Amino acid sequence: MSKILTNLFLEELKAEAGATRAILSLVPIEKGDYKPHEKSMKLMNLAVHVAEIPGWFGDVTKKDVLDFATMEHKPFIPTSNAELLAVYDKKINEAFTILETIDDEKLKENWTMRAGEIVYFTLPKSNVIRTWCLNHWYHHRAQLGVYLRMLDIPLPGTYGPSADMS
Repeated sequence: MSKILTNLFLEELKAEAGATRAILSLVPIEKGDYKPHEKSMKLMNLAVHVAEIPGWFGDVTKKDVLDFATMEHKPFIPTSNAELLAVYDKKINEAFTILETIDDEKLKENWTMRAGEIVYFTLPKSNVIRTWCLNHWYHHRAQLGVYLRMLDIPLPGTYGPSADMS
């Protein structure tokens, strides 16, 4: 049973989890409707998205298809920052457990994203984890940092000091 790839993903996820939690801990719930641009999503929608993305590890590894036409997903609306962090903590811990228990063979299987008859892509699960569970997560975490910066909220460093650290 090979776990080279799953262990690499697990170590990366562990390394990134703290930075994500640090950004989420700064989200001002009372400014949840803030949008930096009319085409941007609201701050709270973005924060919830960042908190929930680690839950996708289960969707990718335990299923072979995500069909938007048949799923019922209703993002939660946190009433406090503690509630937002609790959901994040639950999702990230589930992702750790998944990567600790599966092997690389599972990641060779194909996974499809679709909306009914429209197929967006079919890729090996390892590619989906890299692109949709990790890169996508980092992208939105950085986007969340920009929102917080625009709200004059000092940011922690992610890969070294931030401009707000003295």
